Amino acid sequence: MRFITLLLSVMLVFSTTQLSAATETKDGSEAPGTMAYYELSPSIVVNVKGREKYIRCDVQLMTRDETRLPAISLHAPALRHELILLLSDQQGAEIRTTKGKEKLRKVALKSLQAVMKNLVGDETIDELFFTTYLVQ
Repeated sequence: MRFITLLLSVMLVFSTTQLSAATETKDGSEAPGTMAYYELSPSIVVNVKGREKYIRCDVQLMTRDETRLPAISLHAPALRHELILLLSDQQGAEIRTTKGKEKLRKVALKSLQAVMKNLVGDETIDELFFTTYLVQ
């Protein structure tokens, strides 16, 4: 039992995937930086409006500054809460289409940026990606 607990703890620590890369500044020049990803887990499953019954999705949040990961991790419950409320207010038929998915992604990103701005004074999150997306 202790082994399983230890294994789950290690998996939780390593569930954040980091990627080093160069970022582009506003003037178009390359500036050194490190991008990092944070996985909101477990999967988000909520009921939606309309004929479709629910959505299940996995979400990865990207920041262009890996030093922001602790803030994202700390406020992950608030971010999940915001996504749950947002997703449960969607019409299932609309979010099944490619355009609907992209529109939802952009709205979700803005919502999570607003949450982070309110909590830490900075938008912190630069991109949001659905890595699994199922509407039924």
